[in-house]
Amino acid sequence: MEILSPYFERNIRCHLCEQPFTTTKIRSRFVKLKGLDTDFCPLYISKELNPLIYNVHVCPHCGYSFTDDFYPKFIPAIKDKLALTLFERWTPKNYGGHRTIEESINTYKLAIFCGIEKKEKHIVIAGLYLRTAWLYRIMNNHEEEQRFLKLAVQEYVNAYLIEDVPRYGMSEVKLLYLIGELSRRTGQYIQAASYFSRVFQLRKHTIEKRIVEMARDQWYLTREAYKKSATN
Repeated sequence: MEILSPYFERNIRCHLCEQPFTTTKIRSRFVKLKGLDTDFCPLYISKELNPLIYNVHVCPHCGYSFTDDFYPKFIPAIKDKLALTLFERWTPKNYGGHRTIEESINTYKLAIFCGIEKKEKHIVIAGLYLRTAWLYRIMNNHEEEQRFLKLAVQEYVNAYLIEDVPRYGMSEVKLLYLIGELSRRTGQYIQAASYFSRVFQLRKHTIEKRIVEMARDQWYLTREAYKKSATN
C-alpha cells in the first residue's frame, strides 16, 4: 500500500503575469496543533509540518509573491509598475517545493514587498509581518521577531483606524486584543493597556468571551511590566 505523503501540490495562477505554477501545501490531516500563544501564534507538534511555512505563493516566472488574502485584481498602472520592478530585481528561484523556515521567511518578505507595492489592505500586510515574526520566534531570533512584531502592530493600528476589518475575517474584539498583546510584547505598555481596555468596553456586545478573559489577564501582565520598567 502506498503511504500518503503529508505534502501535495496545489495549482496556482499568478495574479500578475497570469502564468500557471505549482506550490507545495500540507494536507490538513497531518497538521497537529498543540496550542496557541497569546498573540494567536499556532503551536504545532511538528516544526516541519507547519502550514505557515507554505502560506505564501511565489511565482517562479515573475517573482510575484502573494497569499490567498491578497485581492487578485490590480489597478493597471500599479500592475505595470510592479511588473517592471520585479523584472528588474527578480532572480529566478523556485519556492514551489519543500521549504526551510529560512526560505519561508524569504517568501514572506517577498510578499510584504509585493503587497506594499500593490497597496494591499493594512490588515493583509499586518498579517504578513506577524507571521514573519512567528517564524523568527521558532528560530529563537528575538531581535528580528521584535522588529516584525512592531511593524505588525503599526499596520494593525492603521487597519483599525481606517479599514472595515470585519469584512476581512477579523472581529473588532480580536483586533483590539491583538493590538494590545503585540504592544505589550514590544514594550509599548501604555498603548497595550489602552487597547485591552477597549476590549473590556465591548465585553457585553461580543460572543468572544474567551478573548475578553485573555485581555484581562494580559492587562494585569502589562500593568506589572509597566511598573517594573518605571522603577528601572
